[in-house]
Amino acid sequence: MHLEEVGPGRAVLRMKVTPAMVNGHRIGHGGYVFLLADSAFACACNTHGPVTVAAGADIVFVAQVREGDELVATAEERTRYGRSGVYDVTVRRGEEVVAEFRGRSRSLRS
Repeated sequence: MHLEEVGPGRAVLRMKVTPAMVNGHRIGHGGYVFLLADSAFACACNTHGPVTVAAGADIVFVAQVREGDELVATAEERTRYGRSGVYDVTVRRGEEVVAEFRGRSRSLRS
C-alpha cells in the first residue's frame, strides 16, 4: 500500500493486487480489500491529533477484483462527535467502485 494523500479527515491509499492476494477462485481475497479500506480509514481518523482506533467497521463488496488490479481507497470523514467519528471509504478500480466501507472511530483518552 502507498499513501497518496492525507489531510484533515481524509486519506487516499493505493494498492496493486498481487498473486499472493488472490483466493482459490483466482479473485482478490476480500480481506485484502478490507485491509486497504481499513488502512485509509485509520489514516483519515488519525489526522486530528489524539490516537484514534476503530470501534467497528462494515464493508460491502460491489465487484470482484483480480490480480494486477490497481485499487484506490478514498477515506472521508462524515462526522465527529466527542471522541467518536464516522468515516466512509470508497475503493475503486479506475472509475469503477469495487467496495464501500464505513468505519466508526474512537479516540483514546490520554
